[in-house]
Amino acid sequence: MTKILLIEDDSETAEEIADELIQRGFEIERAASGIEGLDKARAGRPDALIVDRMLPGMDGLTIIEALRQERVRIPVLILSALGAIDERVRGLRSGGDDYLTKPFAIVELVARIEALLRRPAESRETMLRVGPLELDLISRTARRGDRAIDLLPREFRLLEYMMQRSDQLLTRAMLLEEVWNYKFVPATNLVDVHMGRLRHKVDGPNEAPMIHNVRGSGFILREPS
Repeated sequence: MTKILLIEDDSETAEEIADELIQRGFEIERAASGIEGLDKARAGRPDALIVDRMLPGMDGLTIIEALRQERVRIPVLILSALGAIDERVRGLRSGGDDYLTKPFAIVELVARIEALLRRPAESRETMLRVGPLELDLISRTARRGDRAIDLLPREFRLLEYMMQRSDQLLTRAMLLEEVWNYKFVPATNLVDVHMGRLRHKVDGPNEAPMIHNVRGSGFILREPS
């Protein structure tokens, strides 16, 4: 049974989340403070964490940063009433894998947890490499050779997904589902816009291309030839 550690000090919110996840077949362990949550995460090594941003004793981001420094790659969904872009970026850069703003629909929380758990096991590695391209999942930094690549959080997740599946054709539907958590395929050029920006950053001037557009099908990331 998949085990999820829920670190949430609001008892009503925690009860609602726990009840829904238990009904869906998950095993739930709960903690009501940051210190208790960090201890349980270290001892129990759950399959995923749901961590409230603001907690007594130790805030959620400190928990995540401590685990990442210990090379613990448990997927983490951050819950927060702080919805500003800067707060989302801070949460993701601290090592969180996804960020959900309160108030939220419980079905969305479940969908996001399921998406995190579907990520392949190699996503638990702390460093991804494809040819000269490196992605550090702990420091949330990217490099191509000696050149640093400045990525926005969504670009980082998109590149992470592609590097985990290098040399594979990734359709727009796959990317929308796994990177944006869409459960349907909307009529949008969202993927193409983000991919264009990412390709501009990864494939610099006078560098052999690594991100390739397969017309009518999707995208492939591969080592430069």
